[in-house]
Amino acid sequence: MLNRRVFTLAAGSLVLGASLAAPVLSQELTPVRFTLDWRIEGPAAGFMLARDNGYFEQEGLDVTFDVGNGSVEVIPRVATGAYDMGFGDINSLIKFLDEDASQPIKAIMMVYETPTFSVVGRSSLGITEDPASLEGKTLGAPPPDGAFAQWPAFVEASGIDTSDITIESIGFPVREPMLAQGDVDAVFGFAFSVILNLKAQGVPDEDIVPIMMADHGLELYGNSIMVNTTFAEENPEVVEAMLRALAKGFADAVADPAAGAAAVVAANDILDIDIETERLEMANEMNINTAYVQENGFGGIDFDRLDRAIAQLGTSIGISSDISAADVFDDSFLPPAEERMFE
Repeated sequence: MLNRRVFTLAAGSLVLGASLAAPVLSQELTPVRFTLDWRIEGPAAGFMLARDNGYFEQEGLDVTFDVGNGSVEVIPRVATGAYDMGFGDINSLIKFLDEDASQPIKAIMMVYETPTFSVVGRSSLGITEDPASLEGKTLGAPPPDGAFAQWPAFVEASGIDTSDITIESIGFPVREPMLAQGDVDAVFGFAFSVILNLKAQGVPDEDIVPIMMADHGLELYGNSIMVNTTFAEENPEVVEAMLRALAKGFADAVADPAAGAAAVVAANDILDIDIETERLEMANEMNINTAYVQENGFGGIDFDRLDRAIAQLGTSIGISSDISAADVFDDSFLPPAEERMFE
């Protein structure tokens, strides 16, 4: 049994101990340090259900989750070895490896088969579903946000004139409040998070207008499970066990969103279960349980599509090397496709 390292928690960080095993069993479990992209909300239900339903324990794992500060920040956390695995934006990972191919990190399981990158505005502020409605507006952008990272590709694909668009750098905590108060006209973010956070701020549903980047010609993927490749080389059976457990957890979250929402609320009790149920259902429909996943199984990718996405990223984030899909994504740890099919 592997017990690699002792994990010292950073002061002030929110940590969720994943082991529900009896003390005698917990001593036999293999610890895995995992960083999420964001705080625990509905779309994280697959992680919480893998824990709560005992799938990690069945695989001999003691998984510790830390919340994140954006899907881009996950990458250096995993690459430096601060975490063994994480959940982050594969497009930002492509750029990271383009700049330094020697970095020990790869994506190994796709979760958001369709990315949830969006610009969300309010109709009362002049925003419509037409990206051209953003012209002349002020857009709030958290710098670490994965959606904001794709702004250049979105601009080219949609033909927006950015000459009179103002980008205002804002923090995640004030993103939705600033839009709700009309301090900015639209914000970048994951659609399911921004929409529901705006509703929680009192913005009427009919006033909220999401502009989905995937609807405007982008072939990008979204967030995936990432692994420190040094960890994976030393512990391949642990990585395979993690993916088996996560495939079951996400299958449960798709099959029973109410149970998934209950799991995230149990982990983060400031949440409203009705909002998180809706958020999870949106993520399942838009990003996780897509037509491709229903046909091919959860977790894998189309390597040709990822190569096309890399070419597209050359426009948005300046890919300068000959990096290919095989350099970014390793599907060798995935369980067989028949074990990754949703009901």
